[in-house]
Amino acid sequence: MYSREQAAEIFRAYTERYDTRNTLICHKVEHTLRVAELSGRYAEALGMPGEDADLAWLIGLMHDIGRFEQARRYGTFVDSLSVDHAELSADILFREGLADSFPREGLPEDWQTVAETAIRLHNKLKLPETLDDRTRRFAILIRDADKTDIFRVIATIPFEERVGSSRASFTETEEANPEVMACVLEHRCVPSKLRHSRFEGHISHCCMAFEMEYEISRRTVKEEGWLSALLAEKDGQGNLIWTDRETAQLRVLRREIENAWGVSLEENSRKEEQH
Repeated sequence: MYSREQAAEIFRAYTERYDTRNTLICHKVEHTLRVAELSGRYAEALGMPGEDADLAWLIGLMHDIGRFEQARRYGTFVDSLSVDHAELSADILFREGLADSFPREGLPEDWQTVAETAIRLHNKLKLPETLDDRTRRFAILIRDADKTDIFRVIATIPFEERVGSSRASFTETEEANPEVMACVLEHRCVPSKLRHSRFEGHISHCCMAFEMEYEISRRTVKEEGWLSALLAEKDGQGNLIWTDRETAQLRVLRREIENAWGVSLEENSRKEEQH
């Protein structure tokens, strides 16, 4: 039987090497532990065998390990202004050997090969067509679990705390450019080269919903309500924080996500009311 408790202790010991007073570090620890939990839960819901569910959980625990070094080196989690965090995570784990410090008893024999590939691909726009079915399943699981919690992160953590030293590189809020809105209408994620303003980044984060593949993942996102909150973001007084033009674009985005998912997001307004 795999020891998730021991693996979590090793993860925490690793993160304690970094400045735990740094809000970037604190938020990433919380995010990582939640993604691990979601990955394991999704795997079990999909009927995967116990050792595969444990591997899905472990991939969730490992997937962002490079974020801590990214924050130390660059003071930001914005990959386009620093480093590809998925590649850095996989390099630290499987080229520098950090993965060897985690327990392996109870995992499938191919765990390192599957985990490395899934981690390297978890932030990419598309999975390669050449990926074998088994690895693809784990890659989809970590991508879905990661996106599930990113909606919570974006909805609850102030923008300045999320981007760190890169906040000055984003222009002030303005309506999204036509290329970004074309991605919305085509039901696909927004390439980083098209995102320049804070609002375009906001649209981009919400567009991750189009890439969520498992029904259990979409249902969890709907039930938690964070995505719905992001599509009608309000301040403490209940007022929308975006301009009329931006709010109109968010309505278009909500409509397209509902069309893609085949469900209404309006049914769950719990997080909208709390946000």
